[in-house]
Amino acid sequence: MVMEVTQSTNINSNPKQQEKIPVTVITGFLGSGKTTLVNHILHEQHGRKIAVIVNEFGEIGIDGQITIADDREQIVEFNNGCLCCTVRGDLVRTLENLSQRELDAVLIETTGLADPAPVASTFIVADEIKSKFSLDAFVTVIDARNLSQNLKDSHEAQEQVAFADILLINKIDLVTPDEIVKIEQQVRSLNPIAKIYHAEHSSIDLSLILGTKAFELEAKLEVDPSFLEDLSHEHDASIGSFAVTSDRPIDMNKFMLWMNDLAQAKGEDLYRTKGLFYARGFPERVLFQSVRMLTSMRRDRLWKADEPKLTQLVAIGRNLDREEFVKGFEKCVV
Repeated sequence: MVMEVTQSTNINSNPKQQEKIPVTVITGFLGSGKTTLVNHILHEQHGRKIAVIVNEFGEIGIDGQITIADDREQIVEFNNGCLCCTVRGDLVRTLENLSQRELDAVLIETTGLADPAPVASTFIVADEIKSKFSLDAFVTVIDARNLSQNLKDSHEAQEQVAFADILLINKIDLVTPDEIVKIEQQVRSLNPIAKIYHAEHSSIDLSLILGTKAFELEAKLEVDPSFLEDLSHEHDASIGSFAVTSDRPIDMNKFMLWMNDLAQAKGEDLYRTKGLFYARGFPERVLFQSVRMLTSMRRDRLWKADEPKLTQLVAIGRNLDREEFVKGFEKCVV
């Protein structure tokens, strides 16, 4: 997704046509809080033009629908592909288009299963964009509650921590002070030099993560000496995603009971679910999210008069049975 946000009319008084546009890449495993951080940045920033590119691992983009937006913004989605592999060409073309605009910064939110190294190499080896953009920092958002399991299950989660310039340990309200100490020890074993900050709900002073010029090529080559090579990145074949949709109302009580049972049955294999619901009895869209065993549901904005009421739910996990999932979901349709 590409989004341009304008909050000031005097930005043109400081032309930046010849300067490279700084790019901040936000990484982190599934459900760590990346989209919440992007929304925090867009809500808090003042007087700057920021373009946002969001990549999702799935055939339907949920994050793109809940990122702050208004009628002035252009939205393009990168779905069912990963910026570190299948849609890197799309990233280059999108950045070429963005380079024609007057921008103060670009944010890239990668999919939770992305290897950050190929994303970085794109900015260094792609002639079309390396003269126009500069990598400012890789910010990795960490789910404090699930870090140990994520590092155990996913090589990508390890790479995201190791490659970071800035580590944002998020959801510290869900763990104890002693657990935070252990988390810092874990991430320091993978990345001894990145700056570490703590956060609840991805809230942080933006000066700590934007315009830091923290990216250093030499340090990245120490982490991954081959990352400038044009190597293909392969995801674990057992990890996949699928989506279900319905234009009929959903009984949220039945849905929550079913999801709780599913989470208990699938254990650590159900990594992430996220959906926007056309829920019976609610005038608003309902946003549902789960990260492993932790679930949440909240009212979103009111349905617009000209938009179809539709439920879209995405599931990401290991060795999931799509047919079984769809059958369970259909029992919640009114």
